[in-house]
Amino acid sequence: MGFWPKGYKSCFFLSFDYDASSAETWKTPDDLSSLSKGRYAPRVAIPRILDLLDRLEIKTTFFTPGWTCDNHPDSLADIVSHGHEVAAHSYAHEKMTELSADKEAEVWEKSMAALERVGVKPQGYRAPYWMFGERSINHMKRLGFRYSSNMMDEDMPYMLEHKGKSTGLVELPVEWLLDDWPHFEMDRMGPEEVYKLWKPEWEGLHGLGRCFGLTCHPECIGRVSRIKMLERIVSEAKEGGDVWFPTGKELADWTRKKLE
Repeated sequence: MGFWPKGYKSCFFLSFDYDASSAETWKTPDDLSSLSKGRYAPRVAIPRILDLLDRLEIKTTFFTPGWTCDNHPDSLADIVSHGHEVAAHSYAHEKMTELSADKEAEVWEKSMAALERVGVKPQGYRAPYWMFGERSINHMKRLGFRYSSNMMDEDMPYMLEHKGKSTGLVELPVEWLLDDWPHFEMDRMGPEEVYKLWKPEWEGLHGLGRCFGLTCHPECIGRVSRIKMLERIVSEAKEGGDVWFPTGKELADWTRKKLE
């Protein structure tokens, strides 16, 4: 008997890290061009992505820094009104494991307050740069989070343990191979090249009945040629009718039901 809900052979967890210009506010605060790149997300990419998800009839998760909520609240309202989940992603895309304990606690509080201002009580958390430590786990437990999406040791969701003890959190694993940013923004690969990386991984995991977790960034994947490639791979995955496309919360809730 398979792991997934009845009728589904595998899972395709598509998610977006809606960073906008959050990291640039502390990395390159005086570089106007650098700051402008993130604005492509609310101005162009998010409407384009929401239209695509509507056409594909998929609801998904946007891991969103508090800074993005505070500076682009109308965009967050659009995401929520389309039925998508908004989850936590720090405040200004900080490198959490490089912060002091007091500073990290401050970032968590700022993030939660910003999400609350746009009407969201987040259930999941993804650390910027996937820099994730014991303090993060403790904050997630303290704040009532239900799932994490930070670890790279599986291609199936699982119950997260730390130091041999249950954290009570579901883990939705990630992988740099299945992240758009390094391929497009660092290695400057073309859409067809990235498709040739992602497609075999998808086909292999689908054949094994496992979970394909794809992480995208609006200001990156939202460029026309790239979003066409994303539409292609998602459409091909949907063709068989036996693939589940859950939100992070849906995937975490199902995993908890199956494993707890």
